[in-house]
Amino acid sequence: MFYSIGNSTTMKKRYLSSILVACLCQFAMAQIPTGAGPGPGTAVQKGAGKISGTVIDALTQQPVPYATIALVNPATNKPVDGTMADDKGKFSLERVANGSYKVVVSFIGFETKTLEVELTDRNASIDLSKVSISPTAQALKEVKIEGQRAMIEEKVDRTVYNAENDESNKGGDATDVLRKVPMLSVDLDGNVSMRGSQNIRVLINNRPSTITAGSVADALKQIPGDMIKSVEVITSPSAKYDAEGSAGIINIVTKKNTLQGGTLSIDTGVGLRGSNLGLNGSYRIGKMGFSLGGFGRAGYNQPGSFENLQTTVTEGEQNVIRQEAETRNNMMFGRYTFGWDYDINEKNYLNGSVQYGLRNWHSYQDPLLTELYQGGTVLRSTLRGVETTDNSGTVDVNLNYTHTFDKPQHEFSVLTQFSRNNRTNDFLNEIYSSNGTDLERRLKNINESFNQESTVQLDYTNPIANNQLVELGVKQIMREVTSEYDTFTAEGTGPFTKEGNTNLSNVFNYNQDVTAGYLSYTLTTANHYSVKAGARYEYTTINSDFENSDERVSIPSYGVLVPSINLSKRLNSGNTIKLAYNRRIQRPSLEFLNPNIQNANPAFRTIGNPELDPEFTNNYELSYSTYFKTTMLNFSAFARSTNNSIQAVRERAEDGVLETSFFNIGQEEAYGGSLFGSINLSNKLTVNGGTDFYYAVLHNNVEDPDQRASNSGFVYNIRAMGSYNLGQGWGLQAFGFYRGRQVQLQGYQGGFGIYNLNLKKEFNEGRGSIGFGAENFLSTTIRRRAELNTATFSQSSTNVLHNMGFRVNFSYRIGKLTSEAPRRRRKAVNNDDLKSDGESGMQNSGGMQQGAGMSQSGAPQGARPGGVLGQRPAGAPAQERTTGTESLPATAQAGGLSGRWSGKVGEREITLDLVAAGNTLTGTVETPMGRVPLSNGVVNGETFSFNLAFGPNTVPYKGTVVGGKLMISVDFGGRAMGGTLERVP
Repeated sequence: MFYSIGNSTTMKKRYLSSILVACLCQFAMAQIPTGAGPGPGTAVQKGAGKISGTVIDALTQQPVPYATIALVNPATNKPVDGTMADDKGKFSLERVANGSYKVVVSFIGFETKTLEVELTDRNASIDLSKVSISPTAQALKEVKIEGQRAMIEEKVDRTVYNAENDESNKGGDATDVLRKVPMLSVDLDGNVSMRGSQNIRVLINNRPSTITAGSVADALKQIPGDMIKSVEVITSPSAKYDAEGSAGIINIVTKKNTLQGGTLSIDTGVGLRGSNLGLNGSYRIGKMGFSLGGFGRAGYNQPGSFENLQTTVTEGEQNVIRQEAETRNNMMFGRYTFGWDYDINEKNYLNGSVQYGLRNWHSYQDPLLTELYQGGTVLRSTLRGVETTDNSGTVDVNLNYTHTFDKPQHEFSVLTQFSRNNRTNDFLNEIYSSNGTDLERRLKNINESFNQESTVQLDYTNPIANNQLVELGVKQIMREVTSEYDTFTAEGTGPFTKEGNTNLSNVFNYNQDVTAGYLSYTLTTANHYSVKAGARYEYTTINSDFENSDERVSIPSYGVLVPSINLSKRLNSGNTIKLAYNRRIQRPSLEFLNPNIQNANPAFRTIGNPELDPEFTNNYELSYSTYFKTTMLNFSAFARSTNNSIQAVRERAEDGVLETSFFNIGQEEAYGGSLFGSINLSNKLTVNGGTDFYYAVLHNNVEDPDQRASNSGFVYNIRAMGSYNLGQGWGLQAFGFYRGRQVQLQGYQGGFGIYNLNLKKEFNEGRGSIGFGAENFLSTTIRRRAELNTATFSQSSTNVLHNMGFRVNFSYRIGKLTSEAPRRRRKAVNNDDLKSDGESGMQNSGGMQQGAGMSQSGAPQGARPGGVLGQRPAGAPAQERTTGTESLPATAQAGGLSGRWSGKVGEREITLDLVAAGNTLTGTVETPMGRVPLSNGVVNGETFSFNLAFGPNTVPYKGTVVGGKLMISVDFGGRAMGGTLERVP
């Protein structure tokens, strides 16, 4: 996006083109109670008087749209009423009581003009006709500004990847998106790890879903990348979050629409390996809003191959199993949402949603050849056709109520959620004769399960002082899990017969209730220290049984106290250093508990363990963020120690099959760090990237020397992204990622790399776009190797994927959006508490004096460095923010100047963050180029003022909070625009 400002004496060249959407000229509109006429110290009584006119440019005689008009009491020189001119410069003040007034007309770039009027019974309507205002003589030097929102932002408590800005996500799913996020690593099966640990909790729009309870990898494939707005990585969660997730929390934020009016968008793509289709519509009018949308993705033409070599030694005799197969996958995923929200009144808010996620996955090995060697001689050879089916459907229903108080950030909420996942996980083996033509027998396993959760949560937040915040709440989770599994066999093409062995056919029930309470306290000091400390207590009860046997699973109830503390210090340079500690708990999910025997491959067998206990982790983290010129760098170091770790134990069974189960026998330690940087190499080119690295130490603490295992090693991941604005609607984006070798308890998994290149063209004023993408286009395959080694067996395997792909994406938006409706911060249930494979309140820990989204420096969290050329990056403002308990002047205090304000100016959305402390005002304006910090902000009685700098130029602004709103007027490239900002909690 390109903006230009030039020298001229005419109005059209006098002001900042386009970027002045962020310029604020605010006006007063005092509340008007009934009473006497406009005497000293009194407000205006409602009357029958009217004052009207048209504001014009004294030089050009053209209307001045959106000029502000104030009605001032001459006795007190205070505004008592006000309005804004329309797009033709016309204005009207109505229902004005009799009396004498000053009419003050102003607009950015013009001299203020004052007129005196008097309303009487005989002269109740005054038409000022044309009110001429003269342009100021000051002209700005030419400055060119280019910018775009940062792809990756560093915030106080999290790292945010803005997925909607990455065109390469078109046609992919959440797995592809998460590969680009700092501190995360995703293998080719979709398993996600954070700093080397897969014990993470995944939230969707700040709330959990049973979609992730069974398998994070499976869940991510259900979420199309097109619908993801951003991904937040929280490495040190506060006490407000559930205690689950040893490594941290991943929050996937999907795209939402909060505008007035109706809109409909379509996103579609066709490629060599898959296709996608998405429709998303929304409608909002007045206090109520609706949204309805869905995205679906189909995957096809995904061939590959598989090789496996397994060696065991029994009584000195070596046995070797060799396998090979051609593989293919067919899949379909979808996610569909209906949302509703309603502003009951200014302080009460309801919102609800129903979401449905769909997954259909079929994988094939056709055929699978298995050969058994002994002493170099083939003893047995079998040929199988293997089909694995993994289908699931998930429904999430949420209904939430929020009540806010007069004091900012003082609120109470009741959050409820019902979530259910139904899953079918089957396999079918067709076993052929050695010649591969005669079907000898068949083996089938059907496993139907459901995971159901009902949650009620109460949260209360209260800023007890200007620089202190208390958060407390309670939560109840009622979880029901059932796994029904049956094994069938058949001779040839004959009928299937159910196996009577209860180990092969049974129903497993697992009920878990978690009762929790938390307390968190935040303090920000005058010397820029912030402390957020808290504790959470959770008590868990479990009941489980097998329906078709007398076997009982006895797991005692347990309670756990989870403390957390986050410290931060903003240095005088604007850089920030943070130190954090937290304790986490990780409960086993169904995939670890499920006693159903999974034996799709005759050489492998997996059995869950219903008697697993939770594991406990201590996390320590130190990080440092610095900004200079157009570059942002973040360094972090961490240490993690896990006891009672759930580890996979593999051993050779009596029938020669490699059997895997899970036990609480492990101890894990990891020591490492991460480095991430973002730099604007030019006005059009942005590059960012980084690396995560750690040293892993694993032990299983087993006394049996045949089962004892330990391993250690260095692990790393590297990623890089770049984007270039080619101009005229064309843009180019590239991404590359390499995942190094992963250390496992009994071996390792090999590394792999992926890359893609995307070209995009926007048309019809950005309503439509067409894109062309290519992935791994320099090679046709990815080879992933893995090795396992114990005292009794060794195994090496290789998976080959053919994933060179090309695709074409198309998107278009129709509908009219008028203005943004005032919205409250959405609240929803967060069940962050199951181990799988794969801060709310004041996020900035900054006290009341910081507006929403503000860092301790007074700049926005995660502000984009180098958003404006020649300007200090946001997050490192030139002016210190005053912190303390000073009282604001009466008007600013009553008007609530501090906080976040959002709305529309013309057709452009803007967001303003203000922090008022004593007579000092700091904050930022969110422009199309990113956030721009304010400077020289002053609160002075009824008014406030600040400067906004663009390169060598400084533009002064002033205004007043008007009836709980901010009135805005701006010259937008010679085209005047106006609007009103409303408070956003």
